[in-house]
Amino acid sequence: MVRDPSLQPVPGTSVRSLSKKRPRSVARQVFVLQVAIVVLLAAGAVLALVLQSRHDVDREARTRSVAVAQTFAHSLGLRQALLTPDPSKILQPLTEVTRKDAGVDFIVVMNDQGIRYTHPLPDRIGKQFVGTIAPSLAGQVYTESVKGPLGQEIQAVVPVFADPYKDGGPVVALVSAGLTVKNVTGVVDRQLPVILGTTAAALALATAGAALISRRLRRQTRGLGPLEMTRMYEHHDAVLHSVREGVLITDGGGRLLLANDEAKRLLRLPPDAEGQHIRELSGLDRQMADLLLSGRETTDEVHEAGDRLLVVNQRATRPRGRPEGTAVTIRDSTEMQVLSTRAEAARKRLRLLYDAGVGVGTTLDVKKTAQELADVAVPRFADFVTVDLAEPVLLGDEPTAVAADLRRTGVSGIRDDVPLYPKGRLIDFLPSTPQARGLNSGRAEMVTDLTDAPGWHAQDPPRARAIIDYGVHSLITAPLKARGVALGVVNFWRSEKEPFDEEDLSLAEELVARAGVSIDNARRYTREHALAETLQRSLLPRDLPEQSAVEVAHYYLPAQSGVGGDWFDVIPLPGSRVALVVGDVVGHGLHAAAAMGRLRTAVLNFSSLDLPPDELLARLDDLVQYIDQSVEGGGGEGGLIGATCLYAVYDAVTQRCTVARAGHMPPAVVRPDGTVEIPELPAGAPLGLGGFPFESAELDLSEGTQLVLYTDGLIEERTRDIDEGLALLRSALAHADRSPEETCRAVLAELLPVRPRDDVALLVARTSALSADRIAEWEVPFEPSAVGAMRALAVEKLEEWGLSELAFGTELVLSELITNAIRHGAEPVRVRLLYDRVLTCEVFDGSSSSPRLHYAKTTDEGGRGLFLVAQISRRWGARYTPEGKVIWSEQPLPEPEET
Repeated sequence: MVRDPSLQPVPGTSVRSLSKKRPRSVARQVFVLQVAIVVLLAAGAVLALVLQSRHDVDREARTRSVAVAQTFAHSLGLRQALLTPDPSKILQPLTEVTRKDAGVDFIVVMNDQGIRYTHPLPDRIGKQFVGTIAPSLAGQVYTESVKGPLGQEIQAVVPVFADPYKDGGPVVALVSAGLTVKNVTGVVDRQLPVILGTTAAALALATAGAALISRRLRRQTRGLGPLEMTRMYEHHDAVLHSVREGVLITDGGGRLLLANDEAKRLLRLPPDAEGQHIRELSGLDRQMADLLLSGRETTDEVHEAGDRLLVVNQRATRPRGRPEGTAVTIRDSTEMQVLSTRAEAARKRLRLLYDAGVGVGTTLDVKKTAQELADVAVPRFADFVTVDLAEPVLLGDEPTAVAADLRRTGVSGIRDDVPLYPKGRLIDFLPSTPQARGLNSGRAEMVTDLTDAPGWHAQDPPRARAIIDYGVHSLITAPLKARGVALGVVNFWRSEKEPFDEEDLSLAEELVARAGVSIDNARRYTREHALAETLQRSLLPRDLPEQSAVEVAHYYLPAQSGVGGDWFDVIPLPGSRVALVVGDVVGHGLHAAAAMGRLRTAVLNFSSLDLPPDELLARLDDLVQYIDQSVEGGGGEGGLIGATCLYAVYDAVTQRCTVARAGHMPPAVVRPDGTVEIPELPAGAPLGLGGFPFESAELDLSEGTQLVLYTDGLIEERTRDIDEGLALLRSALAHADRSPEETCRAVLAELLPVRPRDDVALLVARTSALSADRIAEWEVPFEPSAVGAMRALAVEKLEEWGLSELAFGTELVLSELITNAIRHGAEPVRVRLLYDRVLTCEVFDGSSSSPRLHYAKTTDEGGRGLFLVAQISRRWGARYTPEGKVIWSEQPLPEPEET
């Protein structure tokens, strides 16, 4: 197209300078047109308002007339007044009052012949009504405009029925009410100034608005005329067709209004595309055509058009405030898409590595860590992942330089029916397999096509064919290493994704390298945990000693996070007694286990002295203080940070239990009738604090009572407090008919946490009683001649028990012990024989002097008595009571065949 040179912009000439050449701008023309239109609209509006006002006033007059006439026709005293000799005398005052109150000009009451009873003009009463009464005599309400006594009138005539409560029936009278036209017209005249004033104001406002709009248009067009606007369009057209972004504009019917050169190039549109319907454009892609016709808004939406990737933005055009088409911009993003694809792939890989760092190694368990590694890579990196670890790694041991036999530890995949080796399978990879080569070289290997991998096929040909038939086509195998030592191998398999490439290989190496550190940490923890647990279990009693005082069941569970210092013990004591011990050392690990071993050994040693519970805990407290002071003085570690202990001694003869505790939880007592008690015992301070005395308490435990000792790991848990734990313990123990084993299982089922944070030790002891026929006791006169009589009574009792073979040794023991009590002790003296698992001879006296064993010289006349007692007895000793002391001796019972 050849443009007129006169229309071309002159260099250096601004748009504002061009506008000064025109005497009248587009804005001025628009202003004159707007003012003319506003004047015409205002005149029409005034006329319409006047006519509408007249119509509304007339309708209002008729409505009011009907309402007033009907109201008066239904008044209560109207019919009675009509029956009087002079109705006008009664009704005339009423109608006048009602007329004034109702705002009408007249109310006329007449008979059925139209003769008036009332009227505003009294001289009109008794004369014929002016108007039509036939419709009202037929029972209808009738309105009309007539020339009446008051002038031109708008009146309504309503019937008065004989029955006031029923519409219809005989009409006995008529009531008419109305307004004069003069009054109605006056209302309109009063409204006309308001209408004219409002119209004038609207005209002024519209004119001002037109002026503002014209001013804004003049400011936006900068006062340009048609010629200047044409030049502006040409400039706009030149820019539109030179930009490197496609522009399309369509109307509401799907017709293309505008397409610049770039849009035609990108969409392969014909030169005459403008004006055609979108569906008629042969070169336009169908998907793009659907998008343009849909009219939906899009923002940077990517579409394929041939070999290009187009980014489309579409918005609805609203030239008159409503959608009438769409404006579309299109840009070519083929090259950007390649870059963004690479960036997205890099982002996904970084996200995978981040998730692996967070999600692998959440626990210090080798098997769970291997499974977490398998799970994190599926399905984002591989379709199937298997993790094979060396056997020593699973046990926590240091792996060898080259792992031979590997155990499949972790398996994850998009499906469960893949024919790979199952979890738990022990695998010995052949040297030709990529797994073995990777373990030897320490580098990951990639097999892009498993169908052409003879070394991999040689491992298990039938399974290899099944894997390929399943659809698995590529593999990356990466050695799992830590500190330069191979822990195992990780295999990544793909069946639905594209085969692995070099970038995938580097990602697999980094992923496995990060996971190797977590698995090695878990292996080290497993080893340390196993060592600590082995040490602790070696320090705990393996088999409880035989004794008949109590029937015992026990349970011990180390904490998941590391073994602690809980322990228990059952220690037989002379005289058909037994000591029950439960303790807890603060902390976890080897240090706590070693400290527990020290305390348990100390308790065993102190119990051999047959000390009372409170005195034993006092000596144990001194020992803990000594250990702590020794450690502090040497500057090393290994002191006892804190420990608690409960020590109880049960006597099967007296059926009494003496208990003392050092900061430990109190025991639970289950009576034979099923009642559960937690006795209030002196708490005592934890061991090692020093300066606080310990107190003992005695409990009467009848035969069949269960004494339950436990550590705080059983009742204290993260989700409940100690009171709730004690309540659960009471509930679990409230069954007297259970054996100790059953009670132990019931308590564990009710209170044992799933993953205990602390060690759990539980000891359940059901008491027994030594029957009275197995107990013999005599008071001994405090004189040497009583020894012979005591020997005779003892021999007689042994024959009664069938233990006559022990008579000689028992005579010697009693002779020496009674003689020493009389010679070196004090009154009173008692002798007691106990027939239990052993024969126990006990001699009580009121002295606290301790006997001492020594070898007598050949020239000594005495001093060999205790030596004889030690030779005859299995063991002997002394214990102190509040009343004195007891010297005891135990002899083993004869074998059954000997008896």
